[in-house]
Amino acid sequence: MLTAFDIFLGTAFNLAVWNAGPNNWRFMLGAPFIPAVPLLALIYFCPESPRWYMKKNRYAEAWKYMDKLRNHPIQVARDIFYIHSQLELEHELLKGSSYGKRVIELFTIPRVRRATIAAFTVMIAQKMCGINIIAFYSTTAFKEAGQTDFQALLASFGFGLVNWVFAFPAFWTIDTFGRRSLLLFTFPQMMWTLLAAGLCTILPLGTARTALVALFVYLFAAFHSPGEGPVPSAYSAEVFPLSHREVGMGFAVATCLFWAAVLGMTSPFLLRSATTAGAFGVYAGFNLVALILIFFLVPETKRKTLEELDYVFAVPSGNFAKYQLTEALPWWIKRYVFWRKGAKLRPLYQEGGGEAKEEKKGEDSA
Repeated sequence: MLTAFDIFLGTAFNLAVWNAGPNNWRFMLGAPFIPAVPLLALIYFCPESPRWYMKKNRYAEAWKYMDKLRNHPIQVARDIFYIHSQLELEHELLKGSSYGKRVIELFTIPRVRRATIAAFTVMIAQKMCGINIIAFYSTTAFKEAGQTDFQALLASFGFGLVNWVFAFPAFWTIDTFGRRSLLLFTFPQMMWTLLAAGLCTILPLGTARTALVALFVYLFAAFHSPGEGPVPSAYSAEVFPLSHREVGMGFAVATCLFWAAVLGMTSPFLLRSATTAGAFGVYAGFNLVALILIFFLVPETKRKTLEELDYVFAVPSGNFAKYQLTEALPWWIKRYVFWRKGAKLRPLYQEGGGEAKEEKKGEDSA
């Protein structure tokens, strides 16, 4: 939500300095320096997390800052004890292990590898969906759609506003509707809205073309913000076991930033060579690819404990993909296309773990 708010502020500032003359681009380029200075000063006064203080054996300071986050000392004591227990467990798990070894284990331990693949999928999908081409080059895209410079800045401001406002529904849906369900619902919507926006750019110049392009770009942002906007970071932070959470989340973030850099460098060439319509069409196709990858590789994680997630990711990827294709998809068609209320879906995870539990036992022995 705050990332979307930052983008909105950027579009607002670009619009505000439009009348600053031929050097207005200098103000746009230098604007990020303004909030960076107070931020740099405020970081100095920001305390570390209670967990960090406890890792450094500074329990008094951990209590002091945890007390600011909780309503009652009993809650503070509960959470201090909970974090202490986690740290003890982590210490046992990481005994004799190095950071380099844990990086390799992201791809060699089956349970961890499945979490790595799922985190990689949601992170790369965030870039495949096309949000970067809209957020970073929206003004260019709107100009190439036939709008004037000022109209393009105004349209980009509208995109920033919609992108921020529609991030708020995620507060209520990410733990009720679910991470996977949000992605499976929003990706098809992002695909057709982006394709429609691209096709509208080939219409004759005029008010109708400008309005339609802006409308579909805004709808794209509205579907992106509660789904692929917040889900990847939340999902990647929770799928790894304690022993590999730090290195796993680092890998996920590195994946996201690497592909953001690739898109940042390639998007101008794509816009120039394929035009706005072609570029939007390419990213609409990427949305379809991302939807398929998520359907087959990304399990649901909402409201599950660490132990339950061990069972979720103990199921072999082939078994999970087969279940989605032969059980979940036919059930969804019966239930929501033919409206058969009596349609039943066989659960993948049996009570007590089922086949996942047996698989996990084998991995534990290994």
